Amino acid sequence: MKAQATSLDVARLAGVSQSAVSRCFTAGASVSKVMRDKVQEAARKLGYQPNAHARSLITGRSRIIGLVLSALENLFYPAVLERLAKRLQQDGYHLLIFIGDNANSDDLVEEILQYNVDGIVMGATTLSSALAQRCADASIPVVLFNRIMASGSAGAVSSVRSDNVGGGREMARFLVAGGHKRIAYIAGREDSSTNLEREQGFREGLAELGQRIYARAIGNYDVEQARQAARDLFAATADRPDAVFVAGDLMAIVVLDTLRHELGLAVPQDVSVVGFDNVPQAGWASYELTTFEQPVEPMVEATVALLQGYLREAQTPPSRNLVVPGQLIIRQSARVSAPGSQQT
Repeated sequence: MKAQATSLDVARLAGVSQSAVSRCFTAGASVSKVMRDKVQEAARKLGYQPNAHARSLITGRSRIIGLVLSALENLFYPAVLERLAKRLQQDGYHLLIFIGDNANSDDLVEEILQYNVDGIVMGATTLSSALAQRCADASIPVVLFNRIMASGSAGAVSSVRSDNVGGGREMARFLVAGGHKRIAYIAGREDSSTNLEREQGFREGLAELGQRIYARAIGNYDVEQARQAARDLFAATADRPDAVFVAGDLMAIVVLDTLRHELGLAVPQDVSVVGFDNVPQAGWASYELTTFEQPVEPMVEATVALLQGYLREAQTPPSRNLVVPGQLIIRQSARVSAPGSQQT
């Protein structure tokens, strides 16, 4: 059986040092094109393939980032997953993905820690204060994506999220400016920071303009529960809401379908519907959903920047909570009557 070529064999054939070979196969490492071409040609002749596991034993870095997702059915998170994976690959990192069903993912994080990951990103989920402290003690940075830890929690857990409060406030102003008087709200998961912040901003925005939430239901970021919430709010013909802010686009799309095809209401003539996320499907001709955009690319860039910053430190630095501004995307699912308003 032919022995597998080593980096030392490549270095000898190319006439360079073994460390030069290592740099040529390390993403982002500083190396000249002449050197890289010479090493890659030698590696091709010898049939050499770098051993990521062996390199991790030498460097102490696996170049693996653990990712925990608990809401993959949410149309927002597949786009996040794709962008985050591609962005980390640019820097020579790879994702180890775990899918959970609960808001708290301690069990999955415990499993991830067995894989010698360099860092952990948690999307639409969080972890306990005790486990956060364990990660901090092990110098493994944790970044919550679109969530925040409860105030006073132990452990250096950072977060990146969109401006949920500002988005909720802007959506309230938009609907009031459109002449709506009976504005309802369909909540997401009530214990999630995203829903709490969006509803907070929405209530504040309405209060500033002399209004309040006219009716409220809970969709829990779930298709069937969002459908039932729409039935509960709009089944009655008298004094039903004339607008509804839905805490997530997946639910908003379900609400649109329910209003139109089950309850026979015209959108936006009978009722305006707005969401939050700006998932790709929101722009489809069937929905034309007005929504507040969570900017995926800036949020991913901020997440990667936090991870990279922590990995350059000998110890995990104090936590940081970054808020990325979003924007209102106006389409056809809501009435617009304010001067100067334009539709996309």
